[in-house]
Amino acid sequence: MKRFNNGFFQLVFFLISLPLLGSGLCMDPFSYDQSLQSECLMEPPQTTGNTGGQGFKEFKINESGGIRNVVERVDLQEGNTYSVSAWVKLRNESQRKVGMTFSGKNGINVFGGEVMAKRGCWSLLKGGITADFSGSIDIFFKSDGLAASEISVQNVRMQRFNKTQWRLQQDQIIEKIRKNTVRFQMSFQNKSALKGSVISIEQIKPSFLLGCAMNYQILESDSYKEWFVSRFRLTSFTNEMKWYATEAVRGQENYKLADSMMQLAEENGILVKGHTVLWDDKYWQPNWVKTITDPQDLKNVTLNRINSVMKRYKGRLVGWDVMNENVHFNYFENMLGGNASAIVYSLASKLDPDIPLFLNEFNTVEYAKDRVVSPVNVVKKMQEIVSFPGNSNMKGGIGAQGHFAPIQPNLAYMRSALDTLGSLGFPVWLTEVDMDKFPDQVKYMEDILREAYSHPAVKAIILYGGPEVSGFNKLTLADKDFNNTQAGDLIDKLLQEWKQEPVEIPIQHHEHNDEEEGRIIGFSPEISLLHGHYRVTVTNPTMKNLSTSFSLEVTKETGHLQEVQLVIDA
Repeated sequence: MKRFNNGFFQLVFFLISLPLLGSGLCMDPFSYDQSLQSECLMEPPQTTGNTGGQGFKEFKINESGGIRNVVERVDLQEGNTYSVSAWVKLRNESQRKVGMTFSGKNGINVFGGEVMAKRGCWSLLKGGITADFSGSIDIFFKSDGLAASEISVQNVRMQRFNKTQWRLQQDQIIEKIRKNTVRFQMSFQNKSALKGSVISIEQIKPSFLLGCAMNYQILESDSYKEWFVSRFRLTSFTNEMKWYATEAVRGQENYKLADSMMQLAEENGILVKGHTVLWDDKYWQPNWVKTITDPQDLKNVTLNRINSVMKRYKGRLVGWDVMNENVHFNYFENMLGGNASAIVYSLASKLDPDIPLFLNEFNTVEYAKDRVVSPVNVVKKMQEIVSFPGNSNMKGGIGAQGHFAPIQPNLAYMRSALDTLGSLGFPVWLTEVDMDKFPDQVKYMEDILREAYSHPAVKAIILYGGPEVSGFNKLTLADKDFNNTQAGDLIDKLLQEWKQEPVEIPIQHHEHNDEEEGRIIGFSPEISLLHGHYRVTVTNPTMKNLSTSFSLEVTKETGHLQEVQLVIDA
């Protein structure tokens, strides 16, 4: 018996009016009590919190001296990360995106973050820059098409973090969002049964999964298969489920590769995210689909595709990319109408209502200059889908592909982008993470993966990589002989770090009698456990008949302190 208790933006300069700042410190830009907050506030909150960085600054601009377009000129030091936040409000427009940029000499312009600002209330704009140079830089605010007099900005705050401080902050967040403190209370018939008893705890399945993409080459190489199944418990196929792979010729469906890969995954306890039902880029349609000019004909074959692939794998997947890259592209909208994506998600939700249906896009967290798929635009697209009649109860998901360029990642921007993507309350997955080879690839990949793992909205990561034989030429994790590359060593290190090692703890603390039941009560020390499913076994080396096992789920829903009670009748 057991019981659970419990970049900044393209430089189109315009003037912005900056009211006088208040005397208190503004909202902590990276406090996860507020980071996913999306509602507008009548007054900007004040706080005196410190996030573990240094060089705290709060800019005070005197509006009486005239209209200003530069918040402040600040000096950056190479290698440091600078978090920046501000509260913004529109004076007349109902809503509009407002962003901030860092502009320096020699044409340096780094987009740092944006927010959907509104009229009459204050929204928190968060972001920043990871400096790859030392020197002076100016901070600007803007909204395309709006003059300075249309925007108010208050409580601009900036804080500097060196690499050690940023990592320490990540670790502190991980302790808060990925772990629970667990305490066991055991009821024994007598004191001799309690004395010497121990609790063995073994994690069976972690809640957070670091997975890896898989392609058909795994069916042709036992070594690739062995390498993969020994590491990963989550995957997504690269091409084998896509329409052009399963119906290259109209009316001739062929799921042989996808079926074989599904069987391999299921036999080895590997979860699969489906990729993809449809793709909104015309280029990636089956060749015969590209020739269709009659909307009704396209509608018919599209409905057949949706029904075919989703019914085939219903109950076997942990999610679906439904209309891939439908913020960048609009093939189906152009052919079938502006609500095409929303209709497809509606159909998908009816066919498989129990799994998240992802909007999967690239450049949302990894490339701030692609304003088409800014996090605000991705959220707007998902809101349009969910607001379509019949979709309000749809299980949604946000997929951020994460194809990072071979440069130092802007972790402050990445964090603010994940904040925005997470504001809908849907799970956020990084779905195709990779980076071109270059000398700092491994170092920057670790920064990226740790940033994702330390964010409360992110529920899983899928790498777009593999051994050399698999053909992944960017993120190659093992050579032709399946010996780890340096990138492979990094992934193995994180896989080990992000799962709970087996542990054994005594039952002895705070022992007391339960007078009503006539039993002895023992308590274990408190232990911090990663979220996941566990097998817990209670034994006593001196008593052969005392061995009790049970399952335990450690989850954030039970609260940070999770107490487990068990009656031992031996």
